[in-house]
Amino acid sequence: MLLIPAIDLKDGHCVRLKQGDMELATVFSEDPAAMARHWLEQGARRLHLVDLNGAFAGKPKNEGAVKAILKTVQDFALEHDIDEIPVQLGGGIRDLDTIERYLDDGISYIIIGTAAVKSPGFLHDACGAFPGHIIVGLDAKDGKVATDGWSKMSGHEVIDLAQKFEQYGVESIVYTDIGRDGMMGGVNIEATVRLAQAVRIPIIASGGLHNLADVEALCAVQDEGIEGVICGRSIYEGTINLNEAQQRADELTGDTVDSDATSEE
Repeated sequence: MLLIPAIDLKDGHCVRLKQGDMELATVFSEDPAAMARHWLEQGARRLHLVDLNGAFAGKPKNEGAVKAILKTVQDFALEHDIDEIPVQLGGGIRDLDTIERYLDDGISYIIIGTAAVKSPGFLHDACGAFPGHIIVGLDAKDGKVATDGWSKMSGHEVIDLAQKFEQYGVESIVYTDIGRDGMMGGVNIEATVRLAQAVRIPIIASGGLHNLADVEALCAVQDEGIEGVICGRSIYEGTINLNEAQQRADELTGDTVDSDATSEE
């Protein structure tokens, strides 16, 4: 069970939103690259980046911050003799050229959200052009998928879309419960498990993580197909100690991989 710190980028800063509302942004760091290094030093084996401005604009807006983070990650990997520390990125990615540019920069996985729902042909093309590098982000409320930075409800059922996109060849799915995101009210375990059982590709849980009990609850259902969880406000506000929580997750799931020698494929 991977605990994946989120670095949400807004105007070049590291922030957290409540329920996707750009007006409810808390700035946690004005140096996202330094924040990335902090989480790596705490034992993070993967990072989750979101270009919030890009998500709303429909095109990349924080590429400078992304490149700075990637350099920090690459430097850290070299220092600690780690083959690779995967970095996944979403927000405003709407064309194949942008995907190629980010992958060339060193991003491991591209997360396609709104564009996957609105332009499934684009997602299909992306999976074909960059196999193994495309993750779908499905953000939902009451089982229905939202788009456009969560500002619009699509009417599509999460499970229906997940099964469709699985056929396209997506690597995994980041599933976010909008109603819980940034609220630290606990992960929607039931809905996450239901989705994981409906597909064969891995699910990464997101939204609502609050404390160690939530991590333990996810570990208990890992075998259903849940490979990780995005950590946001909980690690920034200290209700979860990332290092301790990852160690606990390793104990519960039988993962004895040393955090200084981890590579995710």
